[in-house]
Amino acid sequence: MLTFCYIVLYTQFKFLNSPIKTSACLILTFLAIAMLWACSTQKDTVANRRLQNLSARYNYIYNANVLLNDYQEGLSQTYKDNYEQILSVNIAPPSIDYLTGGPGQSQELADIALKAQTIIQEKNFSNYIDEAYILLGKTNFYNGNYYNAAEYFDYVERAYKKDKRTYLNALNWKARTYMQLNNEMMAMRLLDSVIVTLDSVKREKGEPLATLAQMSINRQDYKKAIEYLERAIKESSHMLSRTRWPYILGQLYEYDKNYEESLKNYTKVEHSNAPFEMYFNARLSKIRINDLLNQQTSNRKAQLLKLIKDDKNLDYTDQIYYEVAEDYYSDADYQKATEFYLLSIKESTTNSNQKGLSYLKIADLNFKNTKDYIAAKLYYDSAINTLPKNYPNYEQILKKSQNLEYLSNRYEIISAQDTLQFIAKLTEPQRTKKIAQLFEPKPQLVADDVNTTSPRQILNIGSTNNKQGNTFYFGSPIAISRGFSDFKKRWGNRTLGDNWRQSIKSSSQLNQQNIANGIANGSNGNGALGITEKPDTAAQIKAYTASLPLTSEQLKRSNQEIINAYFEIAGFYQQVLEDQKEAVKVYETLLSRFPKNNHLEATYYSLYLGYKGIDQTKSDYYKNLVLTDYPTSTYAKTILDPSYSIKQSALDLEINKIYNNIFSNYEKKEYATVIAGVNEVNQRFPGNSLQIQYDYLKAISIGKTANLDSLLNAFEKINTQYPTDSLIRPLINAHLDYINANLDVFKQRKIALLDFDEAEQKFVAQKVNPIAGTPVQTPPVANAPITQPNSPTPPITPIANDSTRIVNNIKSDGLFSTAASTTYYFIVSVGSMEHSVSSSRFGIGQFNRGNYAGENLKHQLIDLAEDQIIYVGNFNSLSEVAEYSEEIKKQLPKIMKVPANIYNNFFISKENFDKIKDRTTLNRYLEFFKTNY
Repeated sequence: MLTFCYIVLYTQFKFLNSPIKTSACLILTFLAIAMLWACSTQKDTVANRRLQNLSARYNYIYNANVLLNDYQEGLSQTYKDNYEQILSVNIAPPSIDYLTGGPGQSQELADIALKAQTIIQEKNFSNYIDEAYILLGKTNFYNGNYYNAAEYFDYVERAYKKDKRTYLNALNWKARTYMQLNNEMMAMRLLDSVIVTLDSVKREKGEPLATLAQMSINRQDYKKAIEYLERAIKESSHMLSRTRWPYILGQLYEYDKNYEESLKNYTKVEHSNAPFEMYFNARLSKIRINDLLNQQTSNRKAQLLKLIKDDKNLDYTDQIYYEVAEDYYSDADYQKATEFYLLSIKESTTNSNQKGLSYLKIADLNFKNTKDYIAAKLYYDSAINTLPKNYPNYEQILKKSQNLEYLSNRYEIISAQDTLQFIAKLTEPQRTKKIAQLFEPKPQLVADDVNTTSPRQILNIGSTNNKQGNTFYFGSPIAISRGFSDFKKRWGNRTLGDNWRQSIKSSSQLNQQNIANGIANGSNGNGALGITEKPDTAAQIKAYTASLPLTSEQLKRSNQEIINAYFEIAGFYQQVLEDQKEAVKVYETLLSRFPKNNHLEATYYSLYLGYKGIDQTKSDYYKNLVLTDYPTSTYAKTILDPSYSIKQSALDLEINKIYNNIFSNYEKKEYATVIAGVNEVNQRFPGNSLQIQYDYLKAISIGKTANLDSLLNAFEKINTQYPTDSLIRPLINAHLDYINANLDVFKQRKIALLDFDEAEQKFVAQKVNPIAGTPVQTPPVANAPITQPNSPTPPITPIANDSTRIVNNIKSDGLFSTAASTTYYFIVSVGSMEHSVSSSRFGIGQFNRGNYAGENLKHQLIDLAEDQIIYVGNFNSLSEVAEYSEEIKKQLPKIMKVPANIYNNFFISKENFDKIKDRTTLNRYLEFFKTNY
């Protein structure tokens, strides 16, 4: 019609130059104007609505749906499925990471979005506005913009509630969107509305039923999923209903042990035009199901191995070997299973999921079946470095690997110390020869050898080789040069060595790499692959020789490291892995090698438990050793009274509570009340776990109310009564050193200690306020304790976007980073506002003054909405704060006066600390810390 209007106007202008009368021209002009007015796209008329409907439907909606179908078909052909799990009913891309960006919008989706926007802007009187918004929602969905998609579907759901077909479509896609966002609660609410609405529509029920099936799979309600998916296949003409959905039905029926129906659906897929990988897996599954129906497995292995001979299956050799390994595993033939898992790994050249899964299976086999935890650790390392991070249970695999690293680290300590002791026992000439052998340089390929060759040299050599007819890859320097270039593009600059692909390596790998590289190895900064300066072998040999246990004292320290490692390994087996048999073996090894070690009472008690119910004679033997040799120990008391530990825990809570009350009196300067309270506690609970800390409070309170002699007597009594204490005694000795250095001043005082900020009680001056960086003025009386000004707490800044993941070995989760800093803090976070942490903070101060006097350490307290954070600083390097952390952690059970289950300890850079603003960011850092430090 619009074209017709233009024709009328054109004719009118022609008439102006003709001899026709002016009246006729005027008539034609009015007619043209009237028709143009009728043709206006923004006029709400019957004719215009019909025109817009016609244009919107055939020019835009139809073409947009054709493009969408093409996109969905292409996505189904390229989407990488994990056939070891139930496939997802519908295919969807991962959510966009707004820190790193997405893969970029496809041209089809961009064209669809443009057509939908055109309808909304120019065809606003048509009946296809709802479909346009649905299309915009779908384009955002397939681009991974799930929050935007949810907004579009939400608008359609609210605006078109009376149109049941449109309403159901919007509900379904909105539910799918929230499922992609892992918001199961919201998705379930929407699907409840889907169920209610289904009966009110006659067509287009397939996709909503498929979504209901997916939710049932997510909730592991496989019977319900089967019911929904069967209905979805009947209701749908979608391409997925002919291939993907029957395959999923086969999987669901297999889980439900309905093997006949499972076989029927796998056969449907085999006879369909499914992608080859799905067809291949359907064949594998049919072999498995047939064997289950026939109750045999040997034939299955033969059938699987026959598949390898078919050239079409060449790319799936790794999966075939994996299936054979699974059969051997189910037969408990772990040696053959491992053999075929390794063959699967060898053949997995492009399928990283399959390779990672095979690594995981070998790791689990070693962990659960053969109890070879060291081998398990290595295979878990390989699995986590091969599997994608969105693999189900990835975090659990990572944690298991980290736990087993505890074992491998300690076995490395034993091996290293045994080697040192072996070399130390050799004669001087033998020792020199052996150490020299250890540090003999091994020939290595220098990656830049090819890169430093000139292009002319490469061409000349290449032409020579070509004349000789040499087609071997490594005979062509051009090919090698390209290979190195491609390698660097894909992998970056990697140090030559084992497991070079891994950007994250286990500590055992790093230790091995460090040994190989040498203590003095360093980068030359050329940025080439594996190019490092030549190690200073003489310096390495000198350092290694210096570590040999040549004296009796050095040998004692070396043996103690071995003893501690054995003891910790055995405890890990017994308490974490619950492997009593292996624990007993390690404890027996410890006793065999070191029958007079410093862990005897705990070792005897652990062996008593380990043999209990297995070998009662040995269990009784070790029980009697505990009762005879260590009658007053906690272990003996627990043997005699199994509820002793429960009673002791309750007692410890009571002791902590009373300590906090007495400390509160101390803060109020009610020193007489403190002294009386401590005396009462010592009478009620003699020998309690905090008695030395109670006595210290009493001693300081005596110093605040009496003369120097009374204070010195109190200090002497503590030193005599607790000769092995490592928390309070160093602090008292620091006090005594300060007093002796200023004895004349103290003797002149009627009261030994002057009042000042008790939370900063100290006998040594600090030079600088470590947090604020302001100088501290020297007090007028040089021998008097000084008062520190309160330092401002570090500012808590908003979260900054950080797209870094792993750059130059700096790891990041998008918020926190392992980047080096010049300021670090040690943190104790208490996850409760109900418990006072004043006494705990005071205890940290005691530890610092007794063990780090003069180190300018400051301990401060800040409150979040739900957590209290005590932070200690400043530390200038990661090594300093890590060393401090190891030392104070040994004392934290004594220092902290709150339940152990409500506090955590860790260290952190100032830059990361500034990003912690609430419990969510605090917990996020805790996970980051556990993973990366």
